Amino acid sequence: MRLFVFTLLLTATLSAQEFTKAIEDNSFFIEEAYNQEQRVVQHITNASFLNNTNSLFDAYDLSFTQEWPAGGRTHQLSYTVPYSIVGTPGTSGIGDVMLNYRFQMVDSPARAFAPRVSVILPTGDKQRGLGSEVFGIQTNLPYSERISNTFVTHVNIGGTYSPDGIEVGSSTEDYSDIFVGGSAILLLSYRLNVMMEILYINSGSSDRRTDEMIVSPGMRFAIDIGGVQIVPGLAFPYSSSTHETTKGMFLYISTEHSF
Repeated sequence: MRLFVFTLLLTATLSAQEFTKAIEDNSFFIEEAYNQEQRVVQHITNASFLNNTNSLFDAYDLSFTQEWPAGGRTHQLSYTVPYSIVGTPGTSGIGDVMLNYRFQMVDSPARAFAPRVSVILPTGDKQRGLGSEVFGIQTNLPYSERISNTFVTHVNIGGTYSPDGIEVGSSTEDYSDIFVGGSAILLLSYRLNVMMEILYINSGSSDRRTDEMIVSPGMRFAIDIGGVQIVPGLAFPYSSSTHETTKGMFLYISTEHSF
């Protein structure tokens, strides 16, 4: 018992002393409000496996994001390339690519705020269910706050708009969504985090909307090799919407290094 208490105290002490080294990464479904440091680039790969039947998985969604500081931490540029495999035997291909800009408006040890605006490019094939074939725009207001040396929270509020981006019957209508979510990150150490994320999305056309709630417990840990930090992560999202319920697995890996 004494050894257990001592271990807990040691972990808390390490977290307090080394909090500045703690993982400042992206959550899996919630965006954290930390821009890239000067001359540090991040490569992020996500893999999402979804299921709403008795088969193992019905859809596979992959994405690759690369984040670059634009002269310093205040400005950040990035892009996201999605790749999907849907159905059996599977329709696969690149979806709609996103170009992102983020402004670090607040950056302090206690809190961070970094509004983002993204342009959605019509690079996916609509006929194959991989894109909308129209330009769109997305905004997000990620806010992060350090509650204590071992507990950090993140909040997102944002939305997407694509003119003529959704099919309704034989015609097209403007697509829009509004999303609100948050994550709670427990720092067991600066290398190991356990996470809980909740995201609500209301999407569709003006008169046909769908509500979706995603609840996702997960974890991530950091591996430092020289000047490179690798962060693998794993989560098990559960999604409930107006039309269906899905469960799945989410794999994450990011690599950060200087250039």
